Amino acid sequence: MSRLVVVSNRVAVPDAQSATSGGLAVALRDALRTCGGIWFGWSGKTTAQTAETPTMTEVGPVTYATLDLGRKDYNEYYNGFANRTLWPLFHYRLDLAEFSHENYTGYLRVNTLFAEKLRPLIEDDDHLWIHDYHLIPLGRELRALGLSHPMGFYLHTPFPALEVLLALPSHELLVKSLCAYDVVGFQTENDLRSFRDYIHYEAGGEILDDKSVRAYGRLVRTQVFPIGIERGQMEQAAARAVEQGAARRLERTLHNRSLMIGVDRLDYSKGIPERFRSFERFLEQYPAHRGQVSMMQIAPLSRSEVPEYKAIRDQLEGLAGYINGRYGDFDWMPLHYLTKNFQRETLAGFFRLSRVGVVTPLRDGMNLVAKEYVASQDPNYPGVLVLSRFAGAARELDAALLVNPYDHEGVAAALHQGLIMSLEERRERWQSMIEKVQSNSLENWRERFLTVLRSVPTPMAVRSTGGDTASTGSG
Repeated sequence: MSRLVVVSNRVAVPDAQSATSGGLAVALRDALRTCGGIWFGWSGKTTAQTAETPTMTEVGPVTYATLDLGRKDYNEYYNGFANRTLWPLFHYRLDLAEFSHENYTGYLRVNTLFAEKLRPLIEDDDHLWIHDYHLIPLGRELRALGLSHPMGFYLHTPFPALEVLLALPSHELLVKSLCAYDVVGFQTENDLRSFRDYIHYEAGGEILDDKSVRAYGRLVRTQVFPIGIERGQMEQAAARAVEQGAARRLERTLHNRSLMIGVDRLDYSKGIPERFRSFERFLEQYPAHRGQVSMMQIAPLSRSEVPEYKAIRDQLEGLAGYINGRYGDFDWMPLHYLTKNFQRETLAGFFRLSRVGVVTPLRDGMNLVAKEYVASQDPNYPGVLVLSRFAGAARELDAALLVNPYDHEGVAAALHQGLIMSLEERRERWQSMIEKVQSNSLENWRERFLTVLRSVPTPMAVRSTGGDTASTGSG
């Protein structure tokens, strides 16, 4: 079996990050351990200057190759174009997107640097799998260095509609860069449709019968690969955690009240201010629940250097104080807002204790918290998932109470419905959702993508058969 080369913005080196690695890191690491290979990317460290050579760490059959980024590269590539231009744009927040030529130049510079440092590490029969919006140009840069190996790209975020993407001054180069890959994977049919709309209407390309596209002189396989979780791990974690420390303490503090829970990284795409306002409307319109239910919102801080994230933190603190001041009592706080991190097992216990899971992003590629909430439930007494229709997970978990997060009255009504729903209906909805979680597991996601990637002819195979090089030719 040929080696796998994984490239991501951050690299989960086991010695440094194994204790906090998420499910995706574990899934990719398992694939690398199976066939051997390299995981290449940023170390997560910033220094005065970007490192000249990657640091190599060998763990079994896997080599972790990491680069420290200089402050200028970090600020322009990561904090700048990736997170102040592409992230808001891909999440339909044009009002927050900053179009800076300096940051764009830094983004291209780091992708070129990554290609130059990775190229000497690649062997003849390797397959490459590049991840996410930080590294869209990487495949194009590798092709420019003469690499004709099979390369796949997976976008974890949404891909924006044509009219939104056209607001990006560099939209053509971005899509042309995606066409340098042999396989491009998306979370949902909506994302795939948006990409194909660009190919058809803007690039003048073709959409072929097998769902491939031909554009910019290349043939690219495009497909939906919805990412998942490992159901069994969450079930076991929830069953253990609910009998232990933090979950037991939480249960005691509830005093037989119902709990609603939201867990999100602090980000404007998650719709947390809108969620708080919907909860306020819920308390206003359904007064019988006052004193009987509390909402706990866990939102660990992220990207604190970016001004928009500081602004949303200040906004949430103000909203939480206002709601608690207006509706709270001496023996009851309606909204518990926490910015600390919790271990995954602890969160699983919190999910199982919660009568309603509230997952209402304004836009999300998938949102694995929704799937984790479902997998953590007690099958005999499951909670209810209130889920934004704008989360990728809504395409699979259609038995959730689907809501428009901008509609505060609608979300408030769904919170009320979740609390009063009969046990029979809760079980029926949960059963439908858990079957989807099981069928689209993290392992199945990984193997589906890799199966398609491995079907791409390798350079040696193309040369030895004299076949058509359209699927691996440079663009």
